Amino acid sequence: MHGGGACQNRPVREWLVASGIVEGPDGVLLVQNRRRNGSLDWSTPGGVIEVHEGESIVDGLTREVEEETGIRVTEWIGPVYEVEAVAEGLGWHLRVEVHRAVAFEGELLVDDPDGIVVDAKFVPVDDCGVHLEAGREWVREPLGAWLAERFSDSRTYRYRLDGDQMGAITVVRVHG
Repeated sequence: MHGGGACQNRPVREWLVASGIVEGPDGVLLVQNRRRNGSLDWSTPGGVIEVHEGESIVDGLTREVEEETGIRVTEWIGPVYEVEAVAEGLGWHLRVEVHRAVAFEGELLVDDPDGIVVDAKFVPVDDCGVHLEAGREWVREPLGAWLAERFSDSRTYRYRLDGDQMGAITVVRVHG
């Protein structure tokens, strides 16, 4: 007799992502990302950080923001909030540190070596919600809360993604 379900022992992929809130006179810097399935969404700039290569999270964030947007951040504070998203059915665990730029220089220039970022612009705070609508809940919700409240205490947002296909997952905010 066989058991009722398949046993999956695939390794869990773990990602550490750094993201940056860069706010200028014209609003918050957002980047438009082209996903593998061709869809587009907006987020703050940043990317996966390979800490084992000897790069600090802040160094990696500075590099990612400059690669994606042409903006060079010279001073960060934070993290202002962190996000954790666990997708057991998809086999991944994502941890995001979001820092806020205190000082930056440069002009917008989109030239992402990874080919993911296809546009970047400073968006007025009141228009950020519209830009973030198509994005993932774990991006949209914490950033929206920070823009609304400008909290100074670092917060953590936790999400559980139920399902085994990205197009059909259910996102659950986990409190506590």
